[in-house]
Amino acid sequence: MPRKDILDSIQKYVQPFRIMKGQGFRLKNYDPGDTCGLKLEKGEASELLQQGTEWLAQEQDMLYAQDRWSLLLVFQAMDAAGKDSTIKHVMSGVNPQGCQVFSFKQPSQEDLSHDFLWRYYKCLPERGRIGIFNRSYYEEVLVVRVHEEILKRQKMPEPLVSRRIWDERLADIDHFEEYLTRQGVIILKFFLQVSREEQKKRFMKRLDTPEKNWKFSASDVHERKFWDDYMHAYEEAIRATASKNAPWFVVPADNKWFTRLVVADAIVEAVEQLDLAYPKVDAEKKKEMATMRAALAREP
Repeated sequence: MPRKDILDSIQKYVQPFRIMKGQGFRLKNYDPGDTCGLKLEKGEASELLQQGTEWLAQEQDMLYAQDRWSLLLVFQAMDAAGKDSTIKHVMSGVNPQGCQVFSFKQPSQEDLSHDFLWRYYKCLPERGRIGIFNRSYYEEVLVVRVHEEILKRQKMPEPLVSRRIWDERLADIDHFEEYLTRQGVIILKFFLQVSREEQKKRFMKRLDTPEKNWKFSASDVHERKFWDDYMHAYEEAIRATASKNAPWFVVPADNKWFTRLVVADAIVEAVEQLDLAYPKVDAEKKKEMATMRAALAREP
């Protein structure tokens, strides 16, 4: 299939879930079980995903060689939505030398002594590399918003902790991402949207399957009590920070094969638009290479 036809096919599975304008965004308008009418056997889905990962590997090689752009992939989701497995499958063909993954846990005392973006900023990908944030600075307007007692540990001056703090933080994030895009950072943000019912099934599987017991955490179940609060926080975050240069993708996550396909296609589409190419060698470099080749050829 010609490259343009493949890109057109990719857009069909990406466009419905891309959010570039937050105004009027409602999370309820997106179905966690959506597959765009696509019905595939496991083998067919794996084959499609492999095509995407192979293409991404080729593009990543040129991204690394060109050393101009960088790519930041932000993954956010409720527990058991499949972030880890999506990252694992989609990035399976990528050269580890050109990829960095950060999973942000509870902040350290050093983190708490800085502004809320500090620990994320220092983990941004270098030029030519892909950076993956498994959870990100959005936790500061999600889990911290749902559990405001966390905010009290962030050493903020009391007069600055106003009713507008969440709007202010969202504005800061929006400006932060706008700044990064002007520096050559391509930002793609994925909210893997799992339904409450599917999350329950996955938790039950973790409890009932010995090999999956290690994945279970009682705190994950505890957080289900705050489901509506989290959905409100996600909706507000997407509404305030979706933009053309840093779009959100609300990816259906009830069917893992479809989740991985959409994420892979979105990344391939974004990188393809950069029109990457290997650096061209100038005349002086070619002359040097010819000299070195001749020297190597003379060796016994």
